Amino acid sequence: MAFSTPISSSYLPRVYSQLSAHETTSETNSRVCLSNASSLLQRTLTYKAGFPSHLERRESFNFKVSASVTTDVSTTELPVTPSVVKGDTWSIHKFGGTCVGTSERIYNVAKIVTEDNSERKLVVVSAMSKVTDMMYDLIEKAQSRDDSYELALDAVFEKHKATALDLLDGEELASFLSILSIDISNLKAMLRAIYIAGHVTESFSDFVVGHGELWSAQILSSVLRKGGVDCNWMDTRDVLIVTPAGSNQVDPDYTESEKRLEKWLSQNPSKAVVATGFIASTPQNIPTTLKRDGSDFSAAIMGALFRAHQVTIWTDVDGVYSADPRKVSEAVILNNLSYQEAWEMSYFGANVLHPRTIIPVMRYDIPIVIRNIFNLSAPGTKISRSPVNEIEDKKNLVTYVKGFATIDNLALVNVEGTGMAGVPGTASAIFGAVKDVGANVIMISQASSEHSVCFAVPEKEVKAVAEALEARFRQALSAGRLSQVAVIPNCSILAAVGQKMASTPGVSATLFNALAKANINVRAIAQGCSEYNITVVVKKEDCVRALRAVHSRFYLSKTSIAVGIIGPGLIGATLLNQLREQAAVLKEKSNTDLRVMGILGSKKMLLSDTGIDLSTWKEAHKEKGEKADLEKFAQHVHGNHFIPNTVIVDCTASTDVADHYHDWLREGIHVITPNKKANSGPLDKYLKLRALQRQSFTHYFYEATVGAGLPIMHTLRDLLQTGDKIIRIEGIFSGTLSYIFNNFVDARAFSEVVMEAKAAGYTEPDPRDDLAGTDVARKVIILARECGLNLELSDIPVQSLVPDPLKETASVDEFLQQLPSFDTDIAEKQRAAEEAGEVLRYVGVVDVTNQKGVVELRRYKKKHPFAQLSGSDNIIAFTTERYNKQPLIVRGPGAGAEVTAGGVFSDLLRLASNLGAPSC
Repeated sequence: MAFSTPISSSYLPRVYSQLSAHETTSETNSRVCLSNASSLLQRTLTYKAGFPSHLERRESFNFKVSASVTTDVSTTELPVTPSVVKGDTWSIHKFGGTCVGTSERIYNVAKIVTEDNSERKLVVVSAMSKVTDMMYDLIEKAQSRDDSYELALDAVFEKHKATALDLLDGEELASFLSILSIDISNLKAMLRAIYIAGHVTESFSDFVVGHGELWSAQILSSVLRKGGVDCNWMDTRDVLIVTPAGSNQVDPDYTESEKRLEKWLSQNPSKAVVATGFIASTPQNIPTTLKRDGSDFSAAIMGALFRAHQVTIWTDVDGVYSADPRKVSEAVILNNLSYQEAWEMSYFGANVLHPRTIIPVMRYDIPIVIRNIFNLSAPGTKISRSPVNEIEDKKNLVTYVKGFATIDNLALVNVEGTGMAGVPGTASAIFGAVKDVGANVIMISQASSEHSVCFAVPEKEVKAVAEALEARFRQALSAGRLSQVAVIPNCSILAAVGQKMASTPGVSATLFNALAKANINVRAIAQGCSEYNITVVVKKEDCVRALRAVHSRFYLSKTSIAVGIIGPGLIGATLLNQLREQAAVLKEKSNTDLRVMGILGSKKMLLSDTGIDLSTWKEAHKEKGEKADLEKFAQHVHGNHFIPNTVIVDCTASTDVADHYHDWLREGIHVITPNKKANSGPLDKYLKLRALQRQSFTHYFYEATVGAGLPIMHTLRDLLQTGDKIIRIEGIFSGTLSYIFNNFVDARAFSEVVMEAKAAGYTEPDPRDDLAGTDVARKVIILARECGLNLELSDIPVQSLVPDPLKETASVDEFLQQLPSFDTDIAEKQRAAEEAGEVLRYVGVVDVTNQKGVVELRRYKKKHPFAQLSGSDNIIAFTTERYNKQPLIVRGPGAGAEVTAGGVFSDLLRLASNLGAPSC
């Protein structure tokens, strides 16, 4: 082989000075000059192909650029025939820029490589962290004629010099610093040419940018040799040959690359090789890059060329997540993925690998393992041919749905019209127009009726797409064959990915059920016959909630609900205790996860992003609680976590809180309450609230407003929904008054029984609140409105048991002191009832037939069910067309924190089973 005499180091400056003479000429002349420089660059690479990379580098200290008298070295080379070892004795490691970002990290990489027990190993490295960006910045500065490019190049030099000084010594250090200085000098000359021309060719840009990988590979190989490893470094531009494939992609030439690899290995035998990632050469030996995620692609190509047993991609995460952990805090690391699953998740935006990275290794069934260099204890994610054990896991839906990914900032384009049906070439014309404007179609959906074609494109491209379609189909639109080209902006794609997912019964139903329960509207659906993904289009603002909904359904519990509790008083605290005792049981047996995300008191509130520990909530609320803010509380519970379904439980008796129900329901927040104020308040507010509820999938449950934990509201709704007609509802609705009249017997004074009830905790702090009958009237109004009667609270006559003179008494103590003086009147009523064989009972009545209600003291025969009560029990009788002769009776404890909280708890479980169903 004949080589030319090395060109003097002053040659390049002289070449570039010729460009300087034309600094003021046209851009065309500048391009010609750069083209000439490019041919010089090509001859340099041709020379390099004739030598092993490390030898060529070591012999190039005395000159900057060498040229060959030939343009194709292979025509003068003798064939190389030595046996080259390839196969599963090789393992491939790829380390990204973050992994080699500092001298300490490079040392850690060397340690990992050294500890790998594989017989042979190839290490693919990226440029040090931020260096590629710095190199692109150099080009941009030079092209823009910004003089600071020289200072920026000095910073690149100093970064690598400092790293080398930290890691190397002796001959290795001197050798690298000499090479680095020569490279920087050459780059300075090239950048000067770019500066003069004000223009850069792609090959020049790729050549400049690729230096970061050259330097990191040389540093790491030197560190390995320093540690006793038999190691060479490879400039992959000598081996990897690629051809442009359009759309900013390249296709590897495996045949030519394999020939060059065998030649390189025969000339550089070693147990370890450190190769440059990202960079390669064209068939004409022009430097190029592998474009996006090029270093991963390099590793995969090398894995295929070496027929390696495994390719390990080292990064800064523990593996591939089931969903974006920034959006779903409970996303899990996937132990295994198939090639197709990883491919699909990559396409839909998951931070896995670029889809092209998987192609080379699939050919030889080489697994890829994603590992975290900063957490060596994590096993990572293995991507291989078929990781699913279908025999053991065929009933586990999570096995088939591996992960979820999203793409934001999309728009839907819908082309529809009756003239499309059965017309050949319509789809071709549509997507031909899209291609002409260079837009990327993310997803396509077409109805079987052929009436419309819908597809998603990036939002930034949709205007051009719409204009192109309207121009292409102008005549069809005018003639009415096409009705419209509609654009739906602000969309996102959610993709569920899994092997054999689509052929597994129940997966699609589960997916769409989860979306329905989260009140997510699906705008378009696409599912390929490949069975690897189901894709839906949703509103952009719903995307994260949709992602959380489906993820929680497949990876957490069948039903997950975020719970916010307002009023941690007697009832609220009891409910929290019940939730604490039953949470684990519910999750295990019924797959229901009730997660308390917030507790709001009158002065403080406690918020959590993942769920409050209910065993210590009182202490946490007291010590860590922040100032109470109802609006902030609702926003947090509804939107600041990974659970898509939200319910606020109002355990207060506050009108102010009840006034927020309408807004909460409108925002998709379910409401559960024992608070009677909303349902017994002004009629217009009540009707507005119920109308909103019935129009949505957002639920409003209030079982405990009447009868505490007794199934009164539930029974009434069942009767009405099954077509029964209510005639009358009559009952003892007050546990307090039930206790009082159950014990107002014999010669006992009424005031004595009242004071006994107060001492036992049955009454409100002020017994007049019970004796006035207003609470019973509210329950009558609630039942009456449930039956369809539009009554106001003021329409209900109420017989108060508070003597008129005592209604305005200042204090409770004064009331109780003066109450005995009014015992005579009610004692006479009790005596008269006793003489007639009857008892006194304080009841509420809803007369549906006559459309009225009343609250009063009535007499009942001692054999009547109302006379058989004991303690504080409630009893309600439903007289209907079906239950006419013998009323339907519900009886049981109707007061007390335990039963009231139990009623609220039952509403929570009812909500869990009704999510996604229309509210009623």
